[in-house]
Amino acid sequence: MVLDHPNYSTSKSKEEAFDDEPFTNPLPRAVVRPHAPVLLDGEWRFSLDPDDKGLQESWQLGHEYQYTANWPGSIEDHLIAAKGQEPGNAWTDKVVAWYERDFPMPELVNGNGTPHAMVQLTFGACGYETRVWINGLPLQTVEGEAVHVGEYTSFSFELPQDLLKPVNRLTVRISDTMDADIPRGKQESHVYKRGGIWYQTYTGAVRSIWLEQVDRNRLRSRVGVVSIVEDNLVRFNLTTRIHDPGAYTIRLNVYKRKQKEDAPLATSDFPLTLEAGQKRQRLVMEIPGAELWTPEEPNLYRLVAQLIDANGYVADIETYFGLRKIESRGCCVYLNNKPVYLDGILYQPGNATYEEIKRHMIAMKALGCNLVRIHIAGVDPRIYNLADKIGLLLWVEVPSPHRSNHKSRANHNDELHRMLALIETHPSVVIWSLYNEDWGAQDIATNEETRKYIIDTYHYMQIAHPQFLVVDNDGWQHISFEGRLKSDLLTVHLYTPDLQRWKQMLDQLVNGEMVGVAAFPLVVGDPFFYRRQVPLLVSEWGGFGFVEYGGPKDDEARAEQIKLFKQELRSRPIAGDVYTQATNIEEERNGIIDFATGELKVPVGLLNTRNKE
Repeated sequence: MVLDHPNYSTSKSKEEAFDDEPFTNPLPRAVVRPHAPVLLDGEWRFSLDPDDKGLQESWQLGHEYQYTANWPGSIEDHLIAAKGQEPGNAWTDKVVAWYERDFPMPELVNGNGTPHAMVQLTFGACGYETRVWINGLPLQTVEGEAVHVGEYTSFSFELPQDLLKPVNRLTVRISDTMDADIPRGKQESHVYKRGGIWYQTYTGAVRSIWLEQVDRNRLRSRVGVVSIVEDNLVRFNLTTRIHDPGAYTIRLNVYKRKQKEDAPLATSDFPLTLEAGQKRQRLVMEIPGAELWTPEEPNLYRLVAQLIDANGYVADIETYFGLRKIESRGCCVYLNNKPVYLDGILYQPGNATYEEIKRHMIAMKALGCNLVRIHIAGVDPRIYNLADKIGLLLWVEVPSPHRSNHKSRANHNDELHRMLALIETHPSVVIWSLYNEDWGAQDIATNEETRKYIIDTYHYMQIAHPQFLVVDNDGWQHISFEGRLKSDLLTVHLYTPDLQRWKQMLDQLVNGEMVGVAAFPLVVGDPFFYRRQVPLLVSEWGGFGFVEYGGPKDDEARAEQIKLFKQELRSRPIAGDVYTQATNIEEERNGIIDFATGELKVPVGLLNTRNKE
């Protein structure tokens, strides 16, 4: 497309020393396409639908909107602005909102009518349920959904040329509820109400929306990467989208991240016959002399993947990747076949902007962290690109439902697969949690069906996504089946402000005591006997200053307490720890980084114990 947009920029950032790429991707995804997108962010027409009558009255065919709202932005913010409500009282059971705007007919680079080009509409994230119309006609996602379900990942619509006019009307209906069976993370629900560690809902039009030119036959913007570092091999998982079946070739070109020469470092062709529709394809190639990715040396490579048809027409995508291997081996976590201690911190970005997230991430690196645990939240996917670039390991989690039943498990499984499809490119992402502290799996100790679902999902992850370590239920009540732990890490959440009690808890932990250490038994199911055969991680501790945990509230005293507690951790055979937490969020006032400025409230390097061994 030839249209530019004021929110779109390819200029070099001058604010960050590490950001030296000639191109900055403005979109919340890892993959870049050759044609500039047209962002539809900005002012939209907006109406509430409190009686949920819009579908019955066919608002998509014409409606007088009462308000305006800025996209991206949450329904909660739009409600407050439109009706003058106080924050925190936006909605209590169900919310339905309609958005509408006009946009001109996109001009394709090679002219409208080119046989290869089409227009795609993409939502960076929106939900929980989203319906979309163009000029009053309903659209289906590329996956064939009339209603897209989910609110944490992107989804797209192909726009047929015969639907488009010189000026087009785009209508979006969004609905959400307090249903405890849908993945919510720490947003309130009918089960967990706002207050303490439970937060205001943040839903709706939460990320950018854009138009872009794509090819009829193309590679989708999702690339999976698995490294075999011993042999300099990389396994790429690509997804093809085909309208015209026939003979094609996928050509993979790999370049060094800052390579100036035109010739690729490695290239390989893969001829194949493709049917119409969507298909995943695994391709393996060697990267000669590959330099591995680590937090200390975050070496990245650039992949240009091309789909070439029988007439030689090329459709390509571009992304960055790194070679790395993560393992749970005995008592330790190994990165690229070397033991690594995980100096981690818990991060809850909430409704932070991407600029705020960048400041937070840079501050966490300055604290000496090599690991950031992103706590059961859907976040702007550019956070993964940022971590790849600056060198931070990431621990990601599926936003949890709040109730355990067949429906919540199905929703959890769907959300996991949506997330996996979009963030399996990144070398920084090394750990996944399926559940946290039994939220959404409250009957894990008593319900064999709940345990079976988690065990089956763990096994699936081991086979389909071996580039990740997987935690079944972070914090306590891990699952043992026939004495085998169904988690790559034995993790525990320990909260106490008392140093002597802290020492006692750590001693109990490393001695293999399964009961009386954390709030609940560490393992459920069959008996499990700890003999240092799996890494121990204290995946939450501290929280100093939060009313429910106690401890020092003064920054200087907090820093000293953290130092003493970290010394006790490192004097024992523990594989890593995660301090709680990076920034304040709502009533959790225990952050050590200023949310607005990214400035540290404690000394630089406080959480870095790797250089003090």
